[in-house]
Amino acid sequence: MEPTLATTVAQETNTGGSIWLTVGYMAIFLVIMYLLIFLPQKKRDKKAKAMLSALEVGNSVTTIGGITGTIVNIKDDEVTIETSIEKTKINFKKSAIGQVKPVEKA
Repeated sequence: MEPTLATTVAQETNTGGSIWLTVGYMAIFLVIMYLLIFLPQKKRDKKAKAMLSALEVGNSVTTIGGITGTIVNIKDDEVTIETSIEKTKINFKKSAIGQVKPVEKA
């Protein structure tokens, strides 16, 4: 049995409709992905940038590597922290700071 012209046209119409449906699902998927992944990441980046710009001498910090100390000098993109009782000084990039405990003012 050979396909008639009506069946061929009907098949092409169904294929065209399913392509738009697939594109629609992909668009919805991308919007959901943007809302669930990229927006929260932007918020975290903004919060981290604000934390790093608010660094002050005397703040207690913890680096992303787990080293804790007190900031003794800030110069451009570098931070010098003082650790331990021996007052060892170590230079870090600002981006290596993971947490900041603000100075307690008396």
